[in-house]
Amino acid sequence: MFTGLYYHRLEAKGRLAIPQAFREGLASDGVITSGLDGCLFLFPSSYWQKFSEKLASLPLTNQAARNLTRLLVQSAVALDLDGQGRTLIPEYLRNQANLKKQVVVAGSLTRIEIWDQETYHRHLDLIAQTINEGDALSSLDI
Repeated sequence: MFTGLYYHRLEAKGRLAIPQAFREGLASDGVITSGLDGCLFLFPSSYWQKFSEKLASLPLTNQAARNLTRLLVQSAVALDLDGQGRTLIPEYLRNQANLKKQVVVAGSLTRIEIWDQETYHRHLDLIAQTINEGDALSSLDI
């Protein structure tokens, strides 16, 4: 499980250091792909395999299923960590998530989210407003 929040700097060549605590959970093996809400997702390979099987089992006739599969699968790239725990984020993914120099690497239980720092904090502000507006969490049964 991935928890915690780390602030990192994206190198000029597009390399990002993955926090040590997260590298242990990845075992140097994972998949980076488009995420939702303006971030990137980094999944451990074991979870990605199960998730991919679920995507493959979705009905081909369902437009939402096709769109989600396209979003996540067509942009996916294997995680390749160097000796210093850095990985190259491809330019198309950096552009898609609007990653600049300051990046947030956040644990979200089954995955790691990679955010542009400004985007992340704007998104957190929206979340706080939504949660404070009332019964947003009541349907989750937690």
